[in-house]
Amino acid sequence: MNGALLAELFAVIAPIVICASVGFGWARSPLDYPADFVRRMVMWIGTPSLILATLDQVEMPSALLLQTGAAALTIVAITTVTFGILLRGIGLDRAAYLPPLVFPNCGNMGLPVALFAFGDTGLALALAFFVAMTLMHFTVGLVISVGWGQISQVLRTPVVWAALMAVTLHLTGVSLPRWMGNTLSLLGGLTIPLMLITLGVSLASLRVHGMGHTLYLSMLRLLGGAMAGWLVASLFSLEGIARSVVILQAAMPAAVLNYMLALQHGRAAREVAGIVVISTLLSFISLPLLLAWLLP
Repeated sequence: MNGALLAELFAVIAPIVICASVGFGWARSPLDYPADFVRRMVMWIGTPSLILATLDQVEMPSALLLQTGAAALTIVAITTVTFGILLRGIGLDRAAYLPPLVFPNCGNMGLPVALFAFGDTGLALALAFFVAMTLMHFTVGLVISVGWGQISQVLRTPVVWAALMAVTLHLTGVSLPRWMGNTLSLLGGLTIPLMLITLGVSLASLRVHGMGHTLYLSMLRLLGGAMAGWLVASLFSLEGIARSVVILQAAMPAAVLNYMLALQHGRAAREVAGIVVISTLLSFISLPLLLAWLLP
């Protein structure tokens, strides 16, 4: 690996590690971190603004954005079936362990990695992937964990409505007024830093429970996700940045949201927390290797 590539990898990974470390250190300090308030700010204001502002500004065929979202849905289908069969074979509860294997952290980690590695184009594609994955998490993920009873949560997710509005504007060729675009860009700018800091805070509060199958499942999330991403990118004939973003997003560690849902619904929360922590730590090894392969 030459010096230029190492410098490029460091430029991508360092901001993520530093911002997450700020959150981790904050959580270990006497200072209070209003995590619930920050999550609401990010989910209700920051992320919807980022989606609208980014997709309004980027010059990209709408078909490619829709194709990237469809790739995310296909990855969910493949991993749900594959990992579901595997968990049944080894005798682990699918309602508890399937969501962290299927749903990666393509928000807190995936968006900044895509931005730093592939610029605004990478961010726009990563947002399309993230929106589709969020939709699946609040539908398929909830069905896996608790059945159909809370499926209506998806209708209360601002990210989904912002995505529908952004896609509609993109398809119709309508641009936002300049004042509105500037406002949304300003609000969207808080999203990625707060996501990374909150990720660090969350990791500091989680505890690894048992190392038996936690390490194995964490490695399965990273490797299996990357393989599913590569397979789907090939099936969809994706090339260039689109191909790289799909593989990269699919190979992210388990999303922290998996732990929150497991805790809320009483589904082996400590074990799921272990998968989130271990897969995130392992990703700081796997992501540089993956980026070394994907970066042009």
